[in-house]
Amino acid sequence: MAQDEVLFEKVNGAAYLTINRPERRNALSPQVLLDLRKFFQIAKNDPEVRCVVLRGTGEKAFCAGADLGGNHSIMDSPSTQSPSLVEQHYLRGELADLFLDMWRLGKPVVARVQGYAMAGGFGLAMACDIVIASQSAVFGASEVAVGLWPFMISVPLTRSMPPKVALELMMTGRRVSADEAKSIGFVNKVVEDSQLDSEVQQVVEELKKASPAAMKLGRDSLYATWGMEPHQALEILRGALSLITMTEDAREGITAFLEKRPPNWSGR
Repeated sequence: MAQDEVLFEKVNGAAYLTINRPERRNALSPQVLLDLRKFFQIAKNDPEVRCVVLRGTGEKAFCAGADLGGNHSIMDSPSTQSPSLVEQHYLRGELADLFLDMWRLGKPVVARVQGYAMAGGFGLAMACDIVIASQSAVFGASEVAVGLWPFMISVPLTRSMPPKVALELMMTGRRVSADEAKSIGFVNKVVEDSQLDSEVQQVVEELKKASPAAMKLGRDSLYATWGMEPHQALEILRGALSLITMTEDAREGITAFLEKRPPNWSGR
């Protein structure tokens, strides 16, 4: 029986999405991309899910990028071994759509990175809001080594580090250690391998404390105004501020603060 290529689990208000192809270092197949998009949509529509953790099975890789060989190559479709050029084009576009799904989720996404995060896997980690890496983590935009270019992942990369740093990594394909990644700024925290799960869980618990309404409105406004001219962004953010002051969660949060008690969020 074929194994599920992506696992979905919901535990105490958090959804865990696990790329489950350890024999291929969790490489991205067409089915992985389709499954990730499906499960992100499920998480988005479930009011009980407060945040999402994205991870890979095993210790060798978070995600080694697109599967360029094997029986589930990115060059194939889930239903046929002889896809047309048009079908291949749209299948490759699933990664771009996945990035957009993640940014439109309305809930925080945490990348748990252990081992390799290469090429598309590097982009996938950078599309997350928070990246927690183990000392064993290795990042790289390795496409240039096989005559390709990291076109779509250039967007999350240049949003996660200075553009010239991203360009250098894309032009050279060199690998970046977890410590260097932290110093560049595209990893939030680096911990010992044995502490990775506990650190991720600690971050999850902190994120779950926030108002769901404030988290959605705030996160959405950041992604909506990213790259805008200041005057354009501030107009949108002013409207977002007015909107959030009218939410039940804002009223509850201020009341709880004044009454010196924990807030009871409704998400409304």
